[in-house]
Amino acid sequence: MFEQELAFANELADEAGRIAMSFFRGTFDVREKPDHSPVTEADIAVERFVRDALRERFPADAVLGEEAGLEGDSDRRWIVDPIDGTRNFADGVQVWANLIALAVDDVPVVGVVNAPALGERYTAASRTGARLNGEPIHVSGADRIPDAFVLYAEVPELLGGPYRSSFVELIGEARRERGFGDFWGHMLVARGSAEAMLEPALATWDWAALRVVVEEAGGRVTTFEGGPLAHGSSVLSTNGLLHTEIVRRLSEGMSATG
Repeated sequence: MFEQELAFANELADEAGRIAMSFFRGTFDVREKPDHSPVTEADIAVERFVRDALRERFPADAVLGEEAGLEGDSDRRWIVDPIDGTRNFADGVQVWANLIALAVDDVPVVGVVNAPALGERYTAASRTGARLNGEPIHVSGADRIPDAFVLYAEVPELLGGPYRSSFVELIGEARRERGFGDFWGHMLVARGSAEAMLEPALATWDWAALRVVVEEAGGRVTTFEGGPLAHGSSVLSTNGLLHTEIVRRLSEGMSATG
C-alpha cells in the first residue's frame, strides 16, 4: 500500500534537498516567528515547492505545513516540515532534514526524512518496513536501561518541569546519554544506534514522518505517558522493548511532582 505516494514523496525530497542545499552555508535571510522560532528563505522556498507539487499531483489532498498552515479538507493530509532543525541549518550545522509525511484519517502512513547534508534518507510506508538509503533498518534488541543509549532534546524543559527526577534517574542509569535534537535522535533509534529519544513538545509536522519510520523499523512512538501523539505533545521514541519501562518511569516521576 501507498507505494505511489512513497515514490512521489521521494521525488519531492530530491528537489526539496536540492533547494535547501543551494542555501546551506550561504548567505540568506533569517527572521524570528511569533513563537520565537527561526525561519529562513530556504524554509519558505522548500515548502512552496512541495505545496505546488502536491497541488498538481494530488489536488484533492490537504496539506499541512509549518510555514503556511493547513490548506484543504480531506481525510488524506500531507504534512511537511520544510527544514527540521532550522537553527542548525542557520548555524551551518549539517543535522537538518526535509520531513514529508502522508496521514490518512489522522494516522501517518508514509514518512520520508531527507537529510542531504548528512547523506542520509530514511523512508517508510505502512506495513512495508523502514529503510536508510534504500537498505532495511531495524531498532536494537537492548531490553535493559543499563544497556541503553538514551537521547534527548530541550534540556531546560526536561530539567525544569515535572519530568526532572525521572529524567535524571533515567540518564544516570543508561549506558550512554547525549543531547541530539530534532529528527536525528529519532532516526538513530530507528536504525538501532540508540534505544530512546525524548522530546518534551513537538508539532505535528515535527513528528509525523518520524513516527512512520520508527514504527516501521520495529519501534514505538507515544507521548511520555504512553498516549497517542498530538500537536504540541511530548514524544518518546524507543526500540519498543524499553518503551513500557521508560513510560512507567516518566509517569511515576510526573505523579510524584503533581
